[in-house]
Amino acid sequence: MIGMLVLLGLVVALFVAVVSMYNGLVTLRNRFKNAFAQIDVQLKRRHDLIPNLVETAKGYMTHERGTLEAVIQARNQAMAAGKAAALNPADAGAMAGLMGAEGALSGALGRLFALSEAYPDLKANQNMMQLTEELTSTENKISFARQAYNDAVTTYNTKREVFPTNIVANMFNFAAATLFEIEDAAQKEAPKVSF
Repeated sequence: MIGMLVLLGLVVALFVAVVSMYNGLVTLRNRFKNAFAQIDVQLKRRHDLIPNLVETAKGYMTHERGTLEAVIQARNQAMAAGKAAALNPADAGAMAGLMGAEGALSGALGRLFALSEAYPDLKANQNMMQLTEELTSTENKISFARQAYNDAVTTYNTKREVFPTNIVANMFNFAAATLFEIEDAAQKEAPKVSF
């Protein structure tokens, strides 16, 4: 009888431990998904600012049509990649696509701002100055949101890799999450938007 009670106690303790580990993983997964949602909000703001920026620059940069079109094309690709990543931030392929698209957009914006230096009237345009200020602020918010996301992903990945939680993570298919990193060193800097 005592042996049966001890065995029952061990089964209950094991069940409680598994449930606790499972719930902890779910909580951490939801935290990194929420952190990604914060990045997504700022990326959408960035994407919304770009058409206004291009329209303002169009009037002054008549000979730079290719650059302006490249910025819009990069923005559209980044928006599509963002939608795919927002559906499942744990999908490494979607996150890689987002990182690549956002890197390309940063590069295109950098080229736009470098070319805009040659247009003093554009630099002095009040609308352009306001848009660049908003874009700079948004870039900073993206950096902070990316940092919070990466912290949440690191916590989640660490929890799912340590013993004995790794057993529960594998039993219930808790996949590793991908950090939001920028590969190209030139893209690690926010686009220079000073006027």
